[in-house]
Amino acid sequence: MLATPSGPSGPAVPSGPSRPATSATLREINLRTVFDMIRAQAPISRAEVARQTGISKPTVSALLQDLLDLGLVTETDRDAQNHGPTYGALFFAPRPEAAHVLALDVGARRLRGAVADLEGRQIAREDVDVAGLDAPRIVEAAAALAQGLCEGASLPADRIQHAAIGVPGVVDLRDGRIWQALNIPALDGFPAYEQFGAALGCPVTLENDIHLAALGEQRAGRGRDAASFCFLSVGTGVGAGLVLRGELHRGFAGAAGELDNVFGEDEIDRKDPCAEALLRCAATLFPSGSAPASTEELFALAREGDPAALTAVDEEARRIAGYLAPVAAVVDVELAVLGGGIGLNEDLLLDRVADRLASQVPYPPRLEVSALGEAAVLTGAIAVATREALEQILAARFTAGHRRP
Repeated sequence: MLATPSGPSGPAVPSGPSRPATSATLREINLRTVFDMIRAQAPISRAEVARQTGISKPTVSALLQDLLDLGLVTETDRDAQNHGPTYGALFFAPRPEAAHVLALDVGARRLRGAVADLEGRQIAREDVDVAGLDAPRIVEAAAALAQGLCEGASLPADRIQHAAIGVPGVVDLRDGRIWQALNIPALDGFPAYEQFGAALGCPVTLENDIHLAALGEQRAGRGRDAASFCFLSVGTGVGAGLVLRGELHRGFAGAAGELDNVFGEDEIDRKDPCAEALLRCAATLFPSGSAPASTEELFALAREGDPAALTAVDEEARRIAGYLAPVAAVVDVELAVLGGGIGLNEDLLLDRVADRLASQVPYPPRLEVSALGEAAVLTGAIAVATREALEQILAARFTAGHRRP
């Protein structure tokens, strides 16, 4: 079966009683099983699908016709030279262009967007400036960006099956509002799910940006081979995304990974690894008036061997390790991935943080730096959006009174 979506598309609702097993339920399960196999092994023949799934050939034929009707698969040829003789058999492959998805990453300065097909391949990508905009104008910018991306990809807007949006802060699963959006105060308390959905005109998933970055690492980055890992973003702010046993862990209120809450107000400034706190620390290490104005300048000085800058980097490593230690102690992840503008300084931070962490916890996770960089959030958003889109298309086949053409 297809994996279930990593989270709700909107505010959470109480789950109803489980459905009794029916012939329709079994057909839905079999349809998903066959489609999964085609996605994994295309091009694949009807006989191979039946043999590998144990589903009868007549049933497989009916299911393949369903998938053809939905537009999710297509008949194709297989290269006999590379795969052997085909003996006239028909082969099937996914049809990624059956629908498209929108991915958005809402940052304090930039709004990043991409349109992708059902296999997650980006076909249009663009960034726009949103610095200083209030929440309604950010939503307007998102709608305009979506329209521009569709035009650039020569797609009608109604071809977008689903949109996934990464936002800073905690997404309230009850009503779709954003809280603790420290990097974009204008979004704090904003009914983002409702407003983005209305502006984009398609189903949306609203998710914390660092949670999406973790899913991006799981799909195409360092987390591909890890069952449980932590993605820690260190930059303008600090946030974590936890993938446990292959699933994103949001927590009861959607606030899992808000590691600033571990520390009290009286100690946060000397333990926070965010850019602003790091620069305040660096200002005490440099002669008056000579402190670096940005973290980029600070790390550049460290690479040149500046003693004060290296001391500041050592302190930053201590702080990052201090944020990872509670995660390692409580959930014992096998891997920690560093991201964000500061976290990506692999040459200066990776060994320092690893050494610090090893001195604090008996079973430290393996430490790596993100392979996706700034693309992590969009990659995760595309993963969520494509999964949701496929779920909608397949589920619609079995919704009473609705049969997708």
